Amino acid sequence: MHVQRTLLASAVLTAFAPLAFAQTATDTPIATVVVTATPFNASEGDQILTPAKVLAGDELRSKLGSSLGETLSGELGVSASAFGAGASRPIIRGLEGNRVKVLENGMAVSDLSGLSNDHAVTGEAATARQIEILRGPAALLYGSGAIGGLVNVVNERIPTEHHGHSSGVVETRYNSVDHGRALSFSGDTSAGKVALHLDGSGRDAGDYHIPGAPTGDTLANSALRQHTLGAGASYIGERGHVGASVSALKKKYGIPGGEGAQIDLDQTRYDIDSQLAAPLPGFEQLRFKVGYSDYGHVELNSEGGPETVFSNRALETRLEMKHKPVAGWSGSFGVQTEHARFSGLSAESGDPATVPTTVSDTHAAFLVEERDFGVARVNAGVRVESVKREPEGAVPRRTFDLLSYSAGAIFPLGPGYNVGLTASVAQRAPGADELYSGGPHESTLTFDIGNPNFRKETSRNIELSFRKTTGLVRWQANLFQNRVRDFIYGEVSDTLLDDEGNPGDELRERIFRQANATIRGMEAEISYNQHREGLSLRAFGDMSRGRLDDAGSLPLQPAKRLGAEAGYKRGAVRGGVSLLRALKQERLAAFESTPTPAYTQLDANLSYTQRFEHTDLTWFIMGKNLLDEEIRISTSVLKDIAPLPGRNITVGVRAAF
Repeated sequence: MHVQRTLLASAVLTAFAPLAFAQTATDTPIATVVVTATPFNASEGDQILTPAKVLAGDELRSKLGSSLGETLSGELGVSASAFGAGASRPIIRGLEGNRVKVLENGMAVSDLSGLSNDHAVTGEAATARQIEILRGPAALLYGSGAIGGLVNVVNERIPTEHHGHSSGVVETRYNSVDHGRALSFSGDTSAGKVALHLDGSGRDAGDYHIPGAPTGDTLANSALRQHTLGAGASYIGERGHVGASVSALKKKYGIPGGEGAQIDLDQTRYDIDSQLAAPLPGFEQLRFKVGYSDYGHVELNSEGGPETVFSNRALETRLEMKHKPVAGWSGSFGVQTEHARFSGLSAESGDPATVPTTVSDTHAAFLVEERDFGVARVNAGVRVESVKREPEGAVPRRTFDLLSYSAGAIFPLGPGYNVGLTASVAQRAPGADELYSGGPHESTLTFDIGNPNFRKETSRNIELSFRKTTGLVRWQANLFQNRVRDFIYGEVSDTLLDDEGNPGDELRERIFRQANATIRGMEAEISYNQHREGLSLRAFGDMSRGRLDDAGSLPLQPAKRLGAEAGYKRGAVRGGVSLLRALKQERLAAFESTPTPAYTQLDANLSYTQRFEHTDLTWFIMGKNLLDEEIRISTSVLKDIAPLPGRNITVGVRAAF
């Protein structure tokens, strides 16, 4: 194992070693991309709490997939659950579900994608301005649901500044692999001091082509249809803004391997966002947000009849106050609350099916501070949180008192070079499904059994990072270790049950268990001339391994990966090619039986932009899995049933004005 890690690090960090000392007169600054999900709004290469990545602009459009997981699956340290085309959730450093939080404009999406891999994420990448990834524990900022990291989809639905003139983007695209058609749009305008925003998207795709199969052979029940619409408005004054938005999502998609099962999903959400400069003496800024989500989905059987009705109604508030420097320390403190009512009821009887109706209340306060000490920039923070789960029926209520804290520092090693060290402790309360499950889950073909006596998870984390952040050549390398006490996981047995929990042949028994675990890994990336005119290059590698102490590997662990990209941009022309090599994954949990073979994924893209008066018209063509490889993802519950789509050619046009 040590030899493998050394080879992986060497391959990536030395890929462009001759360039590492290159100097050029064209070494002009790259436009800074701000990470909005952090309290200091620093750039992606300047984070202490957790390493950050921001996808935006042409890079985001060229990686856009049918789901959030697919869109982000090629990023450093990020894989995907790959539950067919309709549901794929990001997995960060081998952690998923309730440990990776998905936000929209800094507020929880409040869907049920963390409950099970067959549930779709409601954050929509097609209308996003940028997508932010924080790798590593972000519980300090956003609570115990972010113990493994977070993803923030930023669509600026509530405007925070005037654009000076009306602007917008409209895009349409067609996919060959599933005969899919997609349309997305967004627009901004102003009326005096009021800024207005409108966005929407639609996608309609059939069953997708299976790699290596004869023409016309597709993965049954992998079709999807989705529509979104959102609108927002803000009053923007000299000292800040106050605004509101409303959005709606409707999605229906098939469950491959689920004997014709489908999920019919809808969500309506309302948000309020306000910001005020110099609200009180000693304070620079106040930010207050409110979000309410009404989410529901119905799991349908092969005849289209409803089996289980899931619902989650959630109200979240967040207040942050940024203070002026005190003794050299800058920072902010805040409070956050969440009230959610979750249920999974039988469509026929209205009785609890998989999980009883559960009301959850969360109250938290946090403080994050940062200071320069000359030789180092230091960051420290603490979060206290109380989580209460109240299920209906004769089931015990649970309350969890959580404490998360961290300290980190960046030390300069020379102009443009630094080393960072972060240590943190993050705690997570068990979810309602982990505590109270006791019934069939048709879409995953399992009978889930929780444990109401579970203890809270405690993760102790340490991370060491090396970075070069200036110049044409930039690189980073991260080493991390998470030791988790009382880690909760689902163990799937060979016991077969019917939907009443009696011996049968329909469902496999899945029992939630708790044990200590350790996750270790590394990531490395080097790039040349990214985001500038001319030739650009990138190479990366990542790996993580999760083990239950004295009990083998954690289930659904990501494969080791190596990747390389080359791009070219000159005037109106932009193109690129990427190659990803994933190694065989045979580090299986005790109850897993099938390793996933190695695969090579080749992708490419080409675009040309024409200028027509005030409109930029961009024609593009993209190819994914051009080698038509049979790709099975080790992090997918459906790895034995559903390979990723085969060769796909996407053509489209985008108009920006």
